[in-house]
Amino acid sequence: MKTFATLLALASSAVAFVPSRLSSRSFALLAAEVEAVEAVEAAVPVEVVEAVEKVKAFCNGYVGGEGPEPMPGTPTGTSVNFDPAGFAERSPEWLPWYREAELKHGRAAMLATVGFVVPEFIRIPGEQFSFESIPRVIDAHDKCPEQMIQIMGWISLIEACTFAALANMNEFDRAPGDFSFDPLGIFPKDPVKQAEYRLAELKNGRLAMIAIGGMVTGAAITGKGFPYL
Repeated sequence: MKTFATLLALASSAVAFVPSRLSSRSFALLAAEVEAVEAVEAAVPVEVVEAVEKVKAFCNGYVGGEGPEPMPGTPTGTSVNFDPAGFAERSPEWLPWYREAELKHGRAAMLATVGFVVPEFIRIPGEQFSFESIPRVIDAHDKCPEQMIQIMGWISLIEACTFAALANMNEFDRAPGDFSFDPLGIFPKDPVKQAEYRLAELKNGRLAMIAIGGMVTGAAITGKGFPYL
């Protein structure tokens, strides 16, 4: 509304610099557009506007709090702005770090779910990795100690490479989780599509974190492979 009012004022000031017939027509069209927008805004319930603004203001406006999946036991009964521990209110300065940590864990969990299932069907070459040597994937941790050390070493190296980015997290010169690494050019250019992409990654990461915990627990309890029943 303020934007259209400003445009209307600018249009009024510009009348003196254009031919009278053209300026009057342009002014009338702009006034009609403003009236139409005002009518649409007036038709939107105040509760809806307040709810939208509240969602946008939550957690620095990061995606993930939109909901509205039903969630019994919460104050709103939905997943909108779900933060039972109150991290967003108690430590707002740490929100970028929280989101970065969540994205990192989600990405690692998505890779872990794939890495936990695929070896159930195919293995890399080498007798020590064969089905005979390691019948159960979950036993690879104890039967391949040297390989585990290598994996942890590479993960630590990659994590160390992000220290510089983490050091200036509170400078807000980049979005949490954005390391400008997109060799395939998958990340869209359109802001709306970017928000959808970020939300999809966040939700899949959250699901993967729960999934890998369930997969490891199922494999350890049942002693069976996929689907760990």
